Amino acid sequence: MKLLRLLLVGLLVPSVCLAQLSDENLLQGLPQGYKIAFQTQKGNMVMTEMVPEAETVDNWTEMVTTQIFLGLKEATPAQFQALSTKAWLDVCKDGEVAPVTQGEENGYAFSIWVQSCPENPLTGQPENTWFKAIKGNDSFYLVQKAFRFHPSREQIVQWMQYFRAVEVCDTRLADRPCPKPGKSKRQQKP
Repeated sequence: MKLLRLLLVGLLVPSVCLAQLSDENLLQGLPQGYKIAFQTQKGNMVMTEMVPEAETVDNWTEMVTTQIFLGLKEATPAQFQALSTKAWLDVCKDGEVAPVTQGEENGYAFSIWVQSCPENPLTGQPENTWFKAIKGNDSFYLVQKAFRFHPSREQIVQWMQYFRAVEVCDTRLADRPCPKPGKSKRQQKP
């Protein structure tokens, strides 16, 4: 529950959160013009859904979803991507999945990929979703950006920049530092 509080405080008031960071943390800001529309914790999974301020979790055109799988240490981004791909293609027969990038950020393995469906059978609308999976030492993190339309090139660039800023840090590890209060992690790098 402590992790859930830290994530939510970080989304709402980043400078306050930075003063309270301890152990392993997901660094993710609340996107400009978005609100937190839904939060839950089921078993070891903590989930937050964010939508544009004029939309709801039941009626959205864009959504950012964050899932934290507490204590999940064995899964890799590649394994999670493979499971997600299978589930996606089971639901959307004409769907496509494409890798975007993978590697290591701040000492943590990550992968970004995109899944698209020309017409999601559940909504009757197109759906395009980008995923960023991060394997932490304490937990597994998944951030998704979904569109119920075909995003423009500018929107894709904007959200890839957002994904680049989402990362994991750990106050216990000198080689995976968390930002100090009042500065973003990116500002502290040489």
